[in-house]
Amino acid sequence: METDKSAQLYKLAGSGGRQPAAGGKRKGLGELAVASGLITDAQLALALQQQQKSGRPLPELLQELCGLARETVQELLAADAGIDKVDLARVTIESEALAKVSSDFAMEHRLVPISLAQNRLTVAMANPFDLAALDQLQFMTRLYINARYAPESKIVDALGKFYGIAADVPGQVEKVEKKADRESYAKIHEGEETIGPHVIRLVDALLGRGIREEATDIHIEPEENNLKVRFRIDGILHLRPGVTKSLQPAVITRIKIMANMDISENRVPQDGRISFSWEGKSFDLRVSTFPMIYGEKVVLRVLDKEKVVVGLEKLGFSPAAQLLFERSVRRPHGIILVTGPTGSGKTTTLYSTLVFINSAEKNIITLEDPVEYEIPDIQQSQINPKAGLTFATGLRAVLRQDPDIIFVGEMRDSETVDVAIRAALTGHLVFSTLHTNDAVGSISRLLDMEVNPSLMASTFVAIVGQRLVRKICSHCKELATPDPALLQLAGLADKNPAVTFYRGAGCARCLETGYRGRIGIYEILAVTPGIAQLISQRQPDQVIQQKAKEEGFTTMMEDGLEKVARGLTTLDEVIRVAYTV
Repeated sequence: METDKSAQLYKLAGSGGRQPAAGGKRKGLGELAVASGLITDAQLALALQQQQKSGRPLPELLQELCGLARETVQELLAADAGIDKVDLARVTIESEALAKVSSDFAMEHRLVPISLAQNRLTVAMANPFDLAALDQLQFMTRLYINARYAPESKIVDALGKFYGIAADVPGQVEKVEKKADRESYAKIHEGEETIGPHVIRLVDALLGRGIREEATDIHIEPEENNLKVRFRIDGILHLRPGVTKSLQPAVITRIKIMANMDISENRVPQDGRISFSWEGKSFDLRVSTFPMIYGEKVVLRVLDKEKVVVGLEKLGFSPAAQLLFERSVRRPHGIILVTGPTGSGKTTTLYSTLVFINSAEKNIITLEDPVEYEIPDIQQSQINPKAGLTFATGLRAVLRQDPDIIFVGEMRDSETVDVAIRAALTGHLVFSTLHTNDAVGSISRLLDMEVNPSLMASTFVAIVGQRLVRKICSHCKELATPDPALLQLAGLADKNPAVTFYRGAGCARCLETGYRGRIGIYEILAVTPGIAQLISQRQPDQVIQQKAKEEGFTTMMEDGLEKVARGLTTLDEVIRVAYTV
């Protein structure tokens, strides 16, 4: 009887697993079970009643109340989802397909590779709904994956036949994982040649996926039961399928070998760098490890020179702001500050500026920590505090190198600021950064560092405050009605502006986020004679900002709202990034 029912179910699943009901609608799981003759209408009604009362999954109730085998229910689910069933006893298993998947991975996830055609690998799985396994397999093989259903008992038989894995050993999966753990830990000190090719492919595919999704940072985070992976895309961290815990030591070791780190040391933080090629393009990855309770966490910063050195017109300046900024950076001497928190795009703004003003007649020298991108025709150096090369000492030495323009990575202390001011007073143009919330706030921050206000007033040319906001995805852009509470926060509730608002609906191009790419919002405080006088008098920020507004100063919030009006970003995004109480 069970054989006949399975044959009938196989027929239902044969052409994609969908059997249209009246009106062309596909049947649900319960109706498919009834249509297959596996249960009666009364049994389905009972299962549905219990589901409504308990909230338990219907597949579980079909096993418990109707006596269906787990494999039968899994087969029903596959048929209902339109996943083809494959008979492993009748299909030809290609050796090229088998070679793409390790026996450990195949056993752990109960799958058998069947065929390989062009860039597609077809696999039979006991659970074709295991999206994490499918995604990880795509990582490892760099192939598109077509999943088919096969009963677990047939999968295990095939594993024994093609991989030589004993089918009847209880707890085989657990033993495979323990073996992988032992092997990984044993190999951790032996060098790259002992890292299995599947681990090398997995790491390469993981880094490649991060690059393909335009992640700026790749986080690999050890947890108790798995190795979590997250990508920072457009400033927001997104969870991605994790890596099996048993592969953690090998994956971390592989990355440390690529970054020329000490693989025998896992108790202290380390830094390294990887030159990585993906799809014909070279990338620099800055690697940092940090010991956590479940192992070493690894963060890789993806450095793409094509995206950091762009024209000033692509940064997001309004026409008036760009004109003001270009006029400031063409000054022969003085100090120009770019302010904002970590990740606000300060490096991109300054590197693009250096390229904009660079010429054969100018000697440009940088002091950075670290050098993130190598720029042709610009002399770049990296500070080394352990060796005594700080920003302040380096800046003093650079002044003896006949520079025209100096880029100091960050003004961290009063000594660095004092030397920079001295450099500006002696005819040099100095660029630097400062971690403050806005342009005007940097003045009080520098005064707190006991910088002479009169010297500040006479040397500072302009102070730029900036943030990055996500741009609306152009492929799923649609009209939107903003939340009244956001209009209130933005100060637009009572103004009834004639503005059309947009949002991204979410699509495959933007990974369902509604956003793709980022653009800067800026405020530029030009140190005019009026502003300089207020600085030298140690006037509070509110007074300086009021004077700046009288002279045409535009805040970051106002610049962001202008980009909302142009349909570049959303009101939600500007409030998230630039709103201050």
